[in-house]
Amino acid sequence: MAQYLVLIYDAESALAGAGQEESERLLADHQRFMAAHETALRGGNALQPTATATSIRPDGAGGFSVTDAPFAETKEALVGYYLIEADDLDRAVAIAEQVPTFAGGVEVRPVLTFD
Repeated sequence: MAQYLVLIYDAESALAGAGQEESERLLADHQRFMAAHETALRGGNALQPTATATSIRPDGAGGFSVTDAPFAETKEALVGYYLIEADDLDRAVAIAEQVPTFAGGVEVRPVLTFD
């Protein structure tokens, strides 16, 4: 079986503006998703908002530039992920289609293995 990373993107402004009822519903949706796919799940986490990000880039002079900001500013930010195991990409996509989002979507990427 192969592993796939399901990257969850959502509009942070929409998440921040969500009421308690909407936030609780989204959490319950994720709990149902995890229960329904517990045999395929190998890990996952929610991420802190992009305002907490620290970006590190080579500065071209042998050092690094460290900034308190996300790597890129976009309307939708990476808000979490699931690591899943599936027979093939089609099955991984079928599982990923069920990942709850508030105002965004997901990306499925095969995990590269080195033998």
